[in-house]
Amino acid sequence: MTMNRYERKQTVLMFPWLGHGHISPFLELAKKLSNTNLFNIHLCSTPANLKSIKTSQAIQFIELNLPSLPELPPDLHTTNGLPSHLMPVLKKAFDMATDEFSGILKTLKPDLLIYDIIQPWAPVAASALTIPSVVLITTSVAATMVHFHLSNHPGIAIPFSNIYYRSYEYGKVVKSLEDMRKDEDFVMECVNRSSDMVLVKSFKEIEGKYSDYLSVLTDKRIVPVGPLVAEPVEEEEDEQNSVMQWLETKAVGSTVFVSFGSEYFLSDDDLEEIAYGLEISDVNFIWVLRFPKVERKLSLSEALPLGFLERVKDKSLVIEGWAPQGKILGHKNIGGFVSHCGWSSAIEAMKFGVPVIAMPMHLDQPINARLVEEIGIGMEVVRDENGRLSREKMAAVVRHVVVSKLGEVVREKAKQMSSDLSMKGEEEIESAAVELLELCSRGGGAAGTSETNEAIEIGEV
Repeated sequence: MTMNRYERKQTVLMFPWLGHGHISPFLELAKKLSNTNLFNIHLCSTPANLKSIKTSQAIQFIELNLPSLPELPPDLHTTNGLPSHLMPVLKKAFDMATDEFSGILKTLKPDLLIYDIIQPWAPVAASALTIPSVVLITTSVAATMVHFHLSNHPGIAIPFSNIYYRSYEYGKVVKSLEDMRKDEDFVMECVNRSSDMVLVKSFKEIEGKYSDYLSVLTDKRIVPVGPLVAEPVEEEEDEQNSVMQWLETKAVGSTVFVSFGSEYFLSDDDLEEIAYGLEISDVNFIWVLRFPKVERKLSLSEALPLGFLERVKDKSLVIEGWAPQGKILGHKNIGGFVSHCGWSSAIEAMKFGVPVIAMPMHLDQPINARLVEEIGIGMEVVRDENGRLSREKMAAVVRHVVVSKLGEVVREKAKQMSSDLSMKGEEEIESAAVELLELCSRGGGAAGTSETNEAIEIGEV
């Protein structure tokens, strides 16, 4: 039984960065905390993001209106489909919303703020109103650990042999750290300004040793909140139905799902090699392709190699924009996931027991790909020393993971991971709820003015 020190539920404001890969886990944590019956949850984001979220009786949504900038109309106040050259503009507009966010805090008077790693000004605004705050890291613990290690101990090897950057990745990482240092490292600032703990979207079975080292690097307790994967929603949309109907016609485990997230757009070279790699592999595939919103739109036939769609028409379903990823990965006929290894996608593959064909692109993805290989649920398509993809290598990895006898080990390990996750239930959320209640009780926000100090039983988590 979990006890609440106050007569009322504690009010929590959740404030993710403007990307789907951040909003989705924040929303899942919001649902899980609301289900404990201990918290009233509010989630704050831009109208462009909130319009794509299903309304919920349990969670209240609060609009954050960013200032208007000439090149960034309100419908682009989201990373979904945002061209890469406008990302700095979106971050600038987000940082300019500090006063707007402070006004939201003053009006709502939450007992606790849970914020993301992009906005170090959010905990400062909360502290000014004596509201306690805690950061939720939605990337892997391993990737966060590497970031802190490289910042704190430059030139010293990461103390885990399976977690590393390849030579063609390392230059980009060092440059990005140097760029961050010019303007201050917002990730480190966000973690440093968190309370005495950090929430992470993970679980100890796969990242326990990295959590321990991250705790040493940050001098904070690392509190896992579980995988935070949304359950597939049953909807009667024609597009969803056509995808699932097509998948039903394929054999069990025979089809790969190909998607590189909502915020990354493939280069022309990568697009071509991936297309030919899929064709050479000779497996069935569903490929979700995305293009930036405000650039001249190419048709699928223009974007893909000449004659590709015609040659693969009996084995493929190529979709532009969006597909029901959770439903697809959860289908028995899916035998592999060609993924950029964004952490949300990697965790989703674990949940549904789908082996990963890892094709990391940037940011934390290379480290996530190494982690996927370390725990045995996937295999990486390794680029050459210049960072170029090879269609032949890609086809070989796809066939190894999905078709070959040797790939049975990976397939079985992925199934076992899914089984282990389902057995765990909500144990991380139960522990985290206790930690967050304790933080509310120590904080100086609305929780500090509660009329009673007598612990009353709210319910069983």
